[in-house]
This record gives sequence, C-alpha cells and structure tokens, in this order.
Amino acid sequence: MSQVPEIDVSDAEDRVEDGVLVLDVREHDEWAAGRVEGSLHIPLGELGARQGEVPDDRALIVVCRSGPRSARATAALIAADYDAVNLAGGLKAWEKAGLPLVTDAGGGGTVA
Repeated sequence: MSQVPEIDVSDAEDRVEDGVLVLDVREHDEWAAGRVEGSLHIPLGELGARQGEVPDDRALIVVCRSGPRSARATAALIAADYDAVNLAGGLKAWEKAGLPLVTDAGGGGTVA
C-alpha cells in the first residue's frame, strides 16, 4: 500500500477544534470505551457498505487505536475522492497527549 497522508496529534487537535470531522473505524467495544467527542463511528469492516454515511463535503481525520486500520480506511477514502488524513499513532497518541476522550455516559473515556 502506498503511503497515506498523516497528521500528528497537535495538528489534529487544532483541526478538530476548527470543525474537521473525525471518522473512527474501530470496533464497537473500542468505540464504547472512549472516543473523540463528535466523531462518526463506522467500523473498518463496515466502511465499504456504509461509505454513503461519510460526508464528502468535509475534511476527515480517520482514527483507530494505533493507526494501521485507519491508514487502510484513509487510502480507500482518498481513492473515492474524499479529503482524508490518517491520525499518526491513532487514539493511543491522542490519549498520550492528554487529549479528551468521551463515552456514552459523558465521562472520560480510555483507549481499549
């Protein structure tokens, strides 16, 4: 697979604050443990069938736990003419940087 464009955590945080959509491609249990507030959840295995749910008029930051799954999703989205970048290091890097994760209960989440 060719190299996909990546963004580091500090740039991602700024872009999220500016309204860029985070697409989380982790599994349901990982999503439930913690996620970036306001992100869209479509597990990687469902992305092909659910691609129509991904807005094509907004920039995307694609995330998974540590980066490989979101890199695959980013490559597929770019091939379909989406404006997408992969979060380098995934949500593990996000959490390590001290950035917030949320749960359905509204409290602080973790990376599962």
